[in-house]
Amino acid sequence: MWPLYAAGFTTAFGAHAIAANLGGFSDDAVTSLMVLGGLLALYDGAEVLLKPVFGSLADRIGARPVLLGGLIAFAGASAVFVVADRPGWLWVARLGQGAAASAFSPSASSLVARLNPAARHGRAFGSYGFYKSLGYTCGPLLGGVLVWAGGLRLLFAVLTVLGIVVAGWAFLAVPVVAPLPKARQTVLDLARRLSSPAFLGPTLALAASTAGLSVGVGFLPVSGRAAGLGTVATGAAVSVLALCAALVQPRAGRALDDGRLGTRTGLTAGLVVTAAGLATAMLPGLGGVLAAATLIGAGTGLITPLAFAALAASTSPERLGQTMGTAELGRELGDAGGPLLVATVATAAGLSWGFGVLAGLIGVGAVVAVSQTRRAAA
Repeated sequence: MWPLYAAGFTTAFGAHAIAANLGGFSDDAVTSLMVLGGLLALYDGAEVLLKPVFGSLADRIGARPVLLGGLIAFAGASAVFVVADRPGWLWVARLGQGAAASAFSPSASSLVARLNPAARHGRAFGSYGFYKSLGYTCGPLLGGVLVWAGGLRLLFAVLTVLGIVVAGWAFLAVPVVAPLPKARQTVLDLARRLSSPAFLGPTLALAASTAGLSVGVGFLPVSGRAAGLGTVATGAAVSVLALCAALVQPRAGRALDDGRLGTRTGLTAGLVVTAAGLATAMLPGLGGVLAAATLIGAGTGLITPLAFAALAASTSPERLGQTMGTAELGRELGDAGGPLLVATVATAAGLSWGFGVLAGLIGVGAVVAVSQTRRAAA
């Protein structure tokens, strides 16, 4: 399992270490906010388009070769910029990293499910999420240190080595998991499965939690600066958010496996806590920022392992890659849609209203989840 946790760390660290430090890079590479936005969108755009594709490929040929190929491709894409060291090649490297992460991220999730019995899926996905959250936490800080020490080229060099090391570790330690025979699936069958409540419920919860997380990371520092807080205080708030998400995930997974927490109850509670965090972000000052970071992180940490465990439980083993890849697509849409919604509302009415609108939408999702639970119990 450890190489799979390392793969989760790699994709999160690679995404946030670069994204958080592009803005301070050479003017030759990042000449405007539009260029910066394009570079940031390349990674996520590749994941949105390719994760379902590579998830289906993992079902067809096995998750292990897709995992290894993705990690090697990630190292290769990172090495492109190390060798070229030209602004134009930054676009190529960033696109290649996103495409590679699209391969090894859903493959790792699929292997987490295949290599653990159903009774331990909560713990397994909780631990996987913990190390992925560590990547999100460490990325901006360690990436900033590396860029300060040797420029963006040094950061890409470290990512090259990280990809190679994790690929070698996975080659030696991850067992071969043969693809399972599966019945022919029509487009109608796929649409029916992906529109079922067993898939839509956890995936929408993942999208909502990721939207809250992305908004917290991107806009809480803006809210803090508006309240007169310095960069150290606002940076600490973002770190609190990621740390809370990391710490809650293993505990939520264990509670699920032990029967102390049900999937519907946990997902609903996670949505409520996330919505409360976004609502708290409307309060001024350091207290509002820290309370929002704590609640958003805790809500995300509660939802993530429960949702992935629910998806694994409702999917036949031969379709796990496809399910995980498509669910990851839902997360990416939340990652992009949340900040876009808040930015649009904030432009028209102010940032507090942006937080409030997203909090209301996620709160409505929690109400719907509660009503479905009561209907199922009736």
